[in-house]
Amino acid sequence: MKKDIVCPHCGKPVERYRNPIPTVDIIIEMEGGIVLVERKNPPLGWALPGGFVDYGESLEEAALREAKEETSLDVHSIAQFGAYSDPNRDPRLHTISVVFTGRGKGELRAGDDAGNVRVFSPENIPGDLAFDHGRILKDYIGGHRLISNSAMSGRIKG
Repeated sequence: MKKDIVCPHCGKPVERYRNPIPTVDIIIEMEGGIVLVERKNPPLGWALPGGFVDYGESLEEAALREAKEETSLDVHSIAQFGAYSDPNRDPRLHTISVVFTGRGKGELRAGDDAGNVRVFSPENIPGDLAFDHGRILKDYIGGHRLISNSAMSGRIKG
């Protein structure tokens, strides 16, 4: 999206571009279900681990870093799941999220901006999910089998 601003030196219009911000989210499977973090900062609610991509960082590196920072888990077998770009997916600003999947290993502990962290079975995913994570999880559970749970009969709100 272009928005003209005025050059402070010559007074002529200068084009300024506003672009969406790249983010990552990661669906981490562990025995019994999917790892979600309860956010300490707005927007509040349960969410997939994730966050902003740092300059000079690949999407995969960002997903692994965010997973470690928020859950204390080491994640392996990551794969790209999809991209979500609804301009209203994040109430703070326009983001585009590349979503990954992976398997978590280690002791689950909340860290960084996570107030709590838990493994939820597909049947018990909370309804107060932040961002568009309800839609992401519907897409994931609707089209994939969890490694640790083959029932996959749960419905997700969102």
